[in-house]
Amino acid sequence: MPARIALLFALLLALVLAAKPAAAVEVLTGTLRKAAETGEVVIGYRTSSVPFSFEERGRGPVGYALDLCREVVEDIGRATGRDVRTRFEPVTSESRFDALTSGRIDLECGSTTTNAERRKIVAFSPVTYFSATKLLVKRDSGIGSYRDLGGKRVVVTAGTTNEAALRTMLAKARVSAEILTAKDHGESFAMVRDGRADAFATDDVLLYGLKAAAGADGAVFTVLPEKLSFEPYALAFRKDDPALAALVTATFQRLAESRELRWTYDKWFLKRLPNGERLDIPMSDDLRTSFAVMGLPD
Repeated sequence: MPARIALLFALLLALVLAAKPAAAVEVLTGTLRKAAETGEVVIGYRTSSVPFSFEERGRGPVGYALDLCREVVEDIGRATGRDVRTRFEPVTSESRFDALTSGRIDLECGSTTTNAERRKIVAFSPVTYFSATKLLVKRDSGIGSYRDLGGKRVVVTAGTTNEAALRTMLAKARVSAEILTAKDHGESFAMVRDGRADAFATDDVLLYGLKAAAGADGAVFTVLPEKLSFEPYALAFRKDDPALAALVTATFQRLAESRELRWTYDKWFLKRLPNGERLDIPMSDDLRTSFAVMGLPD
């Protein structure tokens, strides 16, 4: 299937490049046509989803998901036959899907879980990372499990899948805790740091990223080992746009075959982050297998 999609993309590209500029736009549909007409692609990014999508002082939006989205934008430029600029638009967990469906952004490049419910409203790229919901607490909190949350305050970021996972686990264990919400991951982390919450429930890799971004202060916190849910990440874009879907799949296949997917992963998860810290998270077997299916050599 990926090879056939890549062939369709190649044929589309050939048609566009062979056509006159005005005619080329008529060949395109959906997001590709919009990019050809406006000369830009709008990327929705998260401001504190380290290392996927976050703001770095003096560099603007950076991260693993943003690097992958930039590759997609490059291929959109090739498909439209013109220079396409990238414009960045910050989104939150709550606003990201509305921003896509309304046309305010064209690609959502952050730490977004793909699941059946969300695929009813948006489309997704191949999986970029496998995560799981875990709890971050202060080391001296006395909390060693979600079963210790009785009478405690747990913060989640609004609009994430983590709240449902947390509520399910607490209900099964018959644990009563107060669940608070914050607008983004940075605010959720700050609530634990400042004592306004006893624990923060979100995807484990984001918790490791927040600890790393905090530098020496991150040593105050620990991430508990229990997994409360399974969270496969992907880039998101509008549904019912087969041309863009084919292009995104072809981009991932190109990156897999050239090993750039692996190199991009290593850049953000094994090498130093812009603040000098390391996450040191080797690629999981599940993700390695997923990339191999797309063409990553052994």
